[in-house]
Amino acid sequence: MAMLELHDVHSYYGSIHALRGISLHVNEGEIVTMIGSNGAGKSTTIRTISGLLHPGKGEVLLNGERIDQMAPHQIVARGVCQSPEGRWIFPRLTVLENLEMGAFIRNDHAEIKQDMERVFELFPRLSERLQQKGGTLSGGEQQMLAIGRALMGRPHLLLLDEPSMGLAPVLVEAIFETIQSINKQGTTILLVEQNALMALYVAHRGYVLQTGEIVLEGLAKDLEENETVRKAYLGEE
Repeated sequence: MAMLELHDVHSYYGSIHALRGISLHVNEGEIVTMIGSNGAGKSTTIRTISGLLHPGKGEVLLNGERIDQMAPHQIVARGVCQSPEGRWIFPRLTVLENLEMGAFIRNDHAEIKQDMERVFELFPRLSERLQQKGGTLSGGEQQMLAIGRALMGRPHLLLLDEPSMGLAPVLVEAIFETIQSINKQGTTILLVEQNALMALYVAHRGYVLQTGEIVLEGLAKDLEENETVRKAYLGEE
């Protein structure tokens, strides 16, 4: 049984049919990526999984349990945490307070402290800026904080939505190295990313979305070699 399963999921924004029968799965221990152009439905899929958007049709299952009609905090309590597109940190809170917000549903104080140390090992720069307001951090630091905050929920499944958006190339490489480290430490990851080359490099499997539908799926290395993918998403002529 897969950790996460979507079966024929249709999601809507009012009268806009954003997801048109999405079916996918993520196995425990994997990095699975979704790639596609703007408006393809990648972020909508993440929002549907995390409970921010309830599907009009279809099922979302976590370890065999339906979660598609649950509230976001109930889904977080089951081990699904999200680092959203655009980061969405709390700009007026300090780095420390932002991280503490990631653990808001927990009361295992000793283990929260351990997870805080883990975040600092992954992102040493955050430990140097504990009392700095989140809104004064650089774009790269805010992305580190957004991922760190999600990790404070101790996720079994981490949803990453466009982690490289707006970052300098050197920081993009660092973020993807960290994503691999998080996965090697035992966290399953569903990654939405416009930088298809980097996403397919770190992922085990992938799905290609177009206008709310999955048009290709397979091993990441196979998608990277696919002629259609190379022309549409990897910049080849």
